[in-house]
Amino acid sequence: MPSGVINHYKDFLPVNEKTPIITLDEGDTPLIPAPYLSRFIGIDVFLKYEGLNPTGSFKDRGMTLAVSKAVEDGYKAVICASTGNTSASAAAYAVRAKIKSVVVIPEGAIALGKLAQALIHNAQVIAIKGNFDAALNIVKEITKKYPLALVNSLNPYRIEGQKTAAFEICDALGRAPTYQAIPVGNAGNITAYWKGYKEYKAKGKIKDLPRMLGFQAEGAAPIVKGYPVKDPKTIATAIRIGNPASWKGAEQARDESRGLIESVSDEQILAAYKLLAEKEGVFVEPASAASVAGVINLSKRGYFKRKAQSAPKGKLTGQAKRKAQIVCILTGHGLKDPDRAIQSIEKPKVVKANVEAVLKEIKFS
Repeated sequence: MPSGVINHYKDFLPVNEKTPIITLDEGDTPLIPAPYLSRFIGIDVFLKYEGLNPTGSFKDRGMTLAVSKAVEDGYKAVICASTGNTSASAAAYAVRAKIKSVVVIPEGAIALGKLAQALIHNAQVIAIKGNFDAALNIVKEITKKYPLALVNSLNPYRIEGQKTAAFEICDALGRAPTYQAIPVGNAGNITAYWKGYKEYKAKGKIKDLPRMLGFQAEGAAPIVKGYPVKDPKTIATAIRIGNPASWKGAEQARDESRGLIESVSDEQILAAYKLLAEKEGVFVEPASAASVAGVINLSKRGYFKRKAQSAPKGKLTGQAKRKAQIVCILTGHGLKDPDRAIQSIEKPKVVKANVEAVLKEIKFS
């Protein structure tokens, strides 16, 4: 594969010979079969592990394009509001482009692993006494008056870059999945994936489109509720957003695909978070596990069985003829939020420094 998503999918992206390609070789993340979840749900489940992008999250796909276009347009600095992953990605790609990065974050609402990334990449990080939505409003106002490129998902180039993950899924499967499950925070990612699937179908790369299944955290579920949430609350900091920038795009993806957007509780997110680590060997940040938590909920309600039985006999076409597949998007690596992992498990047992003590503890004495 050519290095980076711009080089690989150039024909699908708004770039030209004047666009400098600012890349960290993002993309080409694995689509991992999930045997435990597949047995549990009764459908083949795959995990698109975006935590293996260069800065540990899916944000790199959009940031390579957003920063490349910012440099092409002559910007010397980028700015974003962030709950963590955007800041880490913007800072890293700004370093690569040799331009300045400014990050505005909600005070005390960003995981330490993500904050560390922004700081080590020499971003100017400013914390405000307010939530993500307030931070986003501030950076939007700044970019209206000053020459800083906004690199939040309001930037259309972010969506363009992020849609490449849908291309990769189709390339790996040889088709579109029957269902795609994804966490929904600022809603740019569900918007981007749906755009990618539609473009691949328009070019004849795939014959069918998936149902888009989006999942918000219960305490931060404005799309589910139908109105902005003034004070969103959830342990899944990456999706702790009360007024998503890509709200309309998310609803379009849901409605056009005949899918859904629902909420999952923090308890369900944490259960899925631990299940992925303990049963599938995949360590993600909590927000990533919202997709799996949502799929488990739907399975318990018989959603996938009902959909499989809903087509009339003798008239099965496209996806209905094929074995169903679910792709769960895992948006970020578990090391983004190591504190959550430590809080979720028992602390290591301390024993004397000898073979007998260790063998006794592991029940081999």
